[in-house]
Parts: sequence; C-alpha cells; structure tokens
Amino acid sequence: MRVIRAELRAFRNYASVTFEPDAGITVLCGRNAQGKTNLLEAVVLCSVGQSHRTNHDRELIHWDAPRASVSLETERRDGTHDVKIILNRGGGMRVKQVLIGASPALRIGELMGHVPSVLFSPEDLSLVKEGPGERRRFMDMALSQLRPQYFYSLQQYSRALKQRNGLLRALSVSSATASEAASQLEPWDEILSQTGALIIRHRVWFLDRLVRDARDAHAHLSGSNETLAARFICPFDKEDDVVRALLEALRNERARDLTSRGTNTGPHRDDFELTLNGKPARVYGSQGQQRTAALALKLAAFATIRDELDDSPVLLLDDVMSELDAERRCRLLSWTPGVQMIITCTDESDLAGAAVGKMYMVDNGTIV
Repeated sequence: MRVIRAELRAFRNYASVTFEPDAGITVLCGRNAQGKTNLLEAVVLCSVGQSHRTNHDRELIHWDAPRASVSLETERRDGTHDVKIILNRGGGMRVKQVLIGASPALRIGELMGHVPSVLFSPEDLSLVKEGPGERRRFMDMALSQLRPQYFYSLQQYSRALKQRNGLLRALSVSSATASEAASQLEPWDEILSQTGALIIRHRVWFLDRLVRDARDAHAHLSGSNETLAARFICPFDKEDDVVRALLEALRNERARDLTSRGTNTGPHRDDFELTLNGKPARVYGSQGQQRTAALALKLAAFATIRDELDDSPVLLLDDVMSELDAERRCRLLSWTPGVQMIITCTDESDLAGAAVGKMYMVDNGTIV
C-alpha cells in the first residue's frame, strides 16, 4: 500500500497543503515545531480514526477555523482507496465525520484496514520504560487495523467497564445488600466477560506473532548481539474457556471491587514484559537498548500487519534517525526494502546514503 496524495485543510498549523509522498522514501526536513509531525499525524488519523498525540479531536483543528479535514488517496492491490475525515469544532455537528470513498461511515470501525500504517516516534520509548497502559495501547492500535471485531469489542468493553465502575461507586455508598449489589453487577459482568474474552484471545494471538517478528527485527538492528523476548501478563491467557474464567473472577472480586470502587480484573489490566538476554528491559536496559527494543516492536507490528493483510502498511518514522547511530540507521532502512516510508528529520545528513525519493522542506506550516 502507498499514500499517493494527502490534503490537509485547517489541520493543526496547516491552513491548506497538498502532500504527494514518493512510493519509496520521503523525507520531511525542517526545524522543530514547524509541522513535520503534523503531517504524519494526519496519516495516523486516517489510519485508525484518532491521533497518536491527543484524545481530543478539537485540538487538531487550526485555532481560528470552525472545522478541519484530512483527505488521503491511497493505492492498494485491490485499487485506490479514498478516505476523508472532517473534524468540527461545534455548532451542533458531530465532532468527527468519516467518509470512505464518497460514502459516510456509520461507525469508526469501518475505517480500519483502509490505510494501514505503523508509526515510530521518540515517545515510543514509553513502550519499554512506562506502565502497562502504553503497551495495551500499542496492541490495540495494531490489532484494530487487523480485526474490526477486536475494535468493536474494545469499544463495548470500555463502555461496559465505565458503567460497572460507576455502579461500584454508587453501591459503595448505598445501603444495598450483597445480593442486591450482585444482581445489579451481574449484567455488566456478563458483558465484560464476553467482550473481554475476545480481546484476550486476540492479544494472545498477536503477541505470539509479535514475539517472533520482534526477535528477528531486534537481531537485525542490533547485529544479533542481544535476544529480545516478551511475556504476556494476563491471568486468563492459558484458560480454555476464557469467558467462564473471566466471569468467575469478576464475581469473586466483587467485594474487593466495591471497596476499591473499581474493577480489579480483566483485559484493562493486561500487560507484557520485554526482556533482553533474559533480563527485564525496563529495569536493566540502557537508553539505547530500550530504544532499539521499542523500534523492534514497531517493526514487528509492521511485519504482522503486512503478512495478515498481504500488503505493506506505510511506515512513518518521526525524528528517529537522529536517535540511532549510523550503523543502525542503515540496518533500519535495509530491513524494509520496497516499503513506502515517510521520515521526519531536522538535518539532511541524518539520511546520508539513503535512497531518498523526495525531500520536502517544512517551515511554519508550509512545505516545499
């Protein structure tokens, strides 16, 4: 797959811009805070329906505009795919409208798979260094592009979890008996167990694939000096009947949930641990080792999406080259021959020796 053309209107710091990346390597070069990352963000928005930098769509709209839009024309093996996302500031209209071709999408999940992409940025170091929320988000972003059913189950689970947690808070200050509390919680427990089981099964499958591809990508990047591995942390991943096991756990945890006013078990607690040569990368890895491990995870997600869709996603690299030594830059670029890559940098010398197809200079919301 490749992006042929992107049009941004009143998006972030762009009043109006048209961007036509090369089929191979495209470089966006310029000083910091000029809008390079905003162009990558526009692609991500059309890929998964949300920004990787904010959960608030209105923040993507140019400060003095009532609405913004991003349009992508892409070429896939089965033909061209046109995607357009319109963001409205207010006035009674939906904040986000999605068009696939000329038809409005009724659900955001219809967008998944039309513009597959994988982004790596310096912030992705948090995949290794930070808490489990970052690693769950990584799994969710990749799996949603592969399995619309996963995306819808994730939405249903999140809504049910919010309702159950609200009910727990209300019950904790009420005079309801244990049996009354159980009867009110039971419907939400059933929804959480059904949707949660599907989420867990997909994550088990994804991490099984990811471990293999990440190990290979890491060996390529590091020169085979270290071995990267990952272990899924979920109490239900080995259960034959995940629905039953999760439902029983929710029932058994009700007393503790009422005390803590929150749900203490389920896929919203999942995590995975990365190790380098058998030691936790989060604790013992150097900054360089952690960065390489995070990049290997993203390349593994790229490989999994490519193999499942039988088509390569676009690879977006945001200010990555300056963080790698010359040897690892070369290894990264050689790992993905024939793939469309859009790379941001502040210095052209970071791409020395790369077969760059196009280079754009980015300056305060304009590109040349």
